[in-house]
Parts: sequence; structure tokens; C-alpha cells
Amino acid sequence: MYTSILVPLDGSKLAKGVLPYVRFLAGRLKIPVELLAAVDIAELGTHISVGQSRFLSTLIEDRVRSSETYLKRIADTFHGTDVKCTVDKGRAAEAIIDKGAVDARMLIAMATHGRSGINRWLLGSVAEKVLRATANPLLFMRAADGARTESETPLNSILVPLDGSELAESVLSMVANLATKFDLAVTLLRVYNVPYSVYGYGYGYYAIDIEKFVAEARNEARHYLEKKAADMKKLGVEKTVCVSREGHSADEIIKRARETPDTLISMCSHGRSGVGRWVLGSVTETVVRHADNPVLILRPAIPVSG
Repeated sequence: MYTSILVPLDGSKLAKGVLPYVRFLAGRLKIPVELLAAVDIAELGTHISVGQSRFLSTLIEDRVRSSETYLKRIADTFHGTDVKCTVDKGRAAEAIIDKGAVDARMLIAMATHGRSGINRWLLGSVAEKVLRATANPLLFMRAADGARTESETPLNSILVPLDGSELAESVLSMVANLATKFDLAVTLLRVYNVPYSVYGYGYGYYAIDIEKFVAEARNEARHYLEKKAADMKKLGVEKTVCVSREGHSADEIIKRARETPDTLISMCSHGRSGVGRWVLGSVTETVVRHADNPVLILRPAIPVSG
């Protein structure tokens, strides 16, 4: 499981969107939390003229002090959890990645806006760099305007998308560990579709029986999920539900999660190369960008080439 939780914060309310889940996880797992702010010296330097460069050190120290005060206020909202506040001088993404590199079992928890670049922690900037570069497990929550950030939000279930690959399946043992610790139900989801390549026209008729093709895909998905549910039971997870759906992977993952409140989406991604169908820039990134649910990105427990 995790040794600690690292929470990068940039001073915005949106960045605090992940905190309710951090409080829940840290409290139940009895692990410490580190709140991290980064003072980007290079960025600060762009806001002063050459003649004012002598004031840069003062500006940096002022920013460090205000960041320390800000983190301390947030630390006070945690109860019964050991919270450390850290202000690093440097670029945000590098600070986060360097922290994670010290301990591969550290969970990095970040909020993302998901659809536009309005602050430094958005997917497409810092969050995207961390998602692609770190080997640490990641918890993302798409921030919403007006969302409460001072409370604790519990989880009731975990949704695990599976595509039949070893990469996707390597998440199962870690999910089972989390589910048993929190007594959570697990839903295994397999999405199937009819690829455009199976459509062929000849004298006004489809070249294959589409209904038969879909029925076979549905049956294959059901049998596959039943086998994986049996594996989960061996790992101690009694409450496992199997769901198969026809459609596009990311869309169906997001839809299913929205149907079950307080659900954590758990996916596996290699993080450093585009291997399999759960590659960054495809299903994983789409789910992180658009899901209303928290998304836990786990790294594979198997070697992945590429």
C-alpha cells in the first residue's frame, strides 16, 4: 500500500479539490500527508525589469513565506493525520516528480481542471508532465467550481476497466488490497465495440452478421469478466460486480462511474510509453480529463516494454 500522500497545491481553490479524498485515504490508512507548494524562481524573474533584479531575492522570500502560511492553513483542516508542509524553489512539475522519485510507494494526489489551462496544475501542464513522467501511483480529481474542499469524502466502490491485456489486469491485486482495507465493492468493466473494419458492403448487405458478431463479443466479455471476478474472490474481495458494455472505452468508463456515486475509477498506465490501449493521450487521459469521479492511476506490476 502507500507510505504517504503528496498533495501539490498552487494557492487556487481548484487545486484543493482533491483534499476531501486525501483526508479519507490518509485517515483510514493512517499514513502522513505532505502538502507541497513550489515557488518558480524563473517565472518570478519574468515579472521584474532588469533594473529591479536586486529585488528578486526579496520577492522570492515573500512568496515562500506566503506559501508556508497558506499550506499551514490547509494543514489545520486535517484531524488525526500527520501533515508536513514543504515549499520548494523551482518548477512545479520537477519538484513533484523529484519528491515521488524518493519513494515509489508515495501516492501523489492532484486536482485537475480538465478542460482549460487556467492555472498551473491543469492537465496539459504540470499534471500532464507528472502523469507522464513519474512512476508513482497518482490520484486525480477534476475540480469543480463551488465544490466543498474542507470536508472528507468517503468511497463506496472501485470501478476497474479491463481490456484483456496484462497491463490492465496488473492493477487487480492492488485494487483488491485497497478494497479489502476499506470494505469496498469492486466493479469490473469490459467495454467492447464493433470496429469499422468489420463493416463491408456487397450488393447492399453487410459482409458479416453484425448481430452475431456483437453477441459473440458480449459473451466473450462476460466469460472474461467472470474469470477475473473469480480471481478477485481469491484475493479476498467478496463484493465483485461484472459489467460489460458496447461502446467507446473512455465514454463507457465515465458513464458507469457517474451511475455509482462515491466510486473511485482505478486504471493502470505505464506512464512512460504508449503500450496497449490504455495509453496516455487515449483512454487514460480522456478519463482523467472528463470523469466526475476521482481517478487512481496505478503503475503496472509487470515489466512493460516500449
